[in-house]
Amino acid sequence: MSNEFKPIEAGKLTDNVFSLIGKEWMLITAGTVDNYNTMTASWGGMGNLWDKDVCFIFVRPSRYTYEFLEKNDTFSLSFFSEEWHKALTVCGTKSGRDIDKAKETGLKPIPGDHRTTVFEQARLIIECKKIYYQDIIPEHFLEPSIEKKYNGWDYHRMYIGEILSVKQK
Repeated sequence: MSNEFKPIEAGKLTDNVFSLIGKEWMLITAGTVDNYNTMTASWGGMGNLWDKDVCFIFVRPSRYTYEFLEKNDTFSLSFFSEEWHKALTVCGTKSGRDIDKAKETGLKPIPGDHRTTVFEQARLIIECKKIYYQDIIPEHFLEPSIEKKYNGWDYHRMYIGEILSVKQK
């Protein structure tokens, strides 16, 4: 991994998680540099669960990245400065089944420290080990309007990942 990235403790992150994930977006990536896929996401979070620092992400089974999350024990979250917003738009609207997202966007995949793929242009990288998953069950919605996000199909799978490392530029 590039020497530009410096390790920090998860608890020392100063970014507002609501802005970081919900407004700035992130790339969820699973697989190694020679066989990975990435997708843009704006749903997820960070916190403490089971006495571990964790991230939780949501991925629909129809997404190509889902296949990579299912096959791999680790995943990464990469966060970028505003100048990469257009690239993240491509990664969120095009499928890795159809295009080479790195080639299309100019993003450079590099190996992470935990059998993950991260991106050289990221400003913040979090690598996680999957420790739990749960499929969204529509019968458990307590707020009926949530169903409108699904139209009766393609319900997300939530993955909880223990944070293995956090690095920032």
